[in-house]
Amino acid sequence: MSAEYFYGTGRNRAPKRSGKPSRPNDPRGKPTTGRITKIMVGQGHGFICLRDDREIYFHRGDLQEGAAFNDLQVGDTVTFELLEDSVSGARALRVTREKKRG
Repeated sequence: MSAEYFYGTGRNRAPKRSGKPSRPNDPRGKPTTGRITKIMVGQGHGFICLRDDREIYFHRGDLQEGAAFNDLQVGDTVTFELLEDSVSGARALRVTREKKRG
């Protein structure tokens, strides 16, 4: 007996896919700068203050590739992409520390 006899015809088949590849979930935000105001090293996240005194959340997973979370310090100027999310609020993505001039 075939599997279709037990499971019915066509119900358990995989859904047809369109010829288009799916887009990866890679959100983009508005490029901006700010200063780190809080870092919770043990918890792996912190906050960045914008010029308008708004605090933006970032997670260690939101750092730009090659940036180290443990190298960040309170007061560092960082550049990032500001993603405004109506559900979870604002978040900083691709955070990098600006090079110190001197």
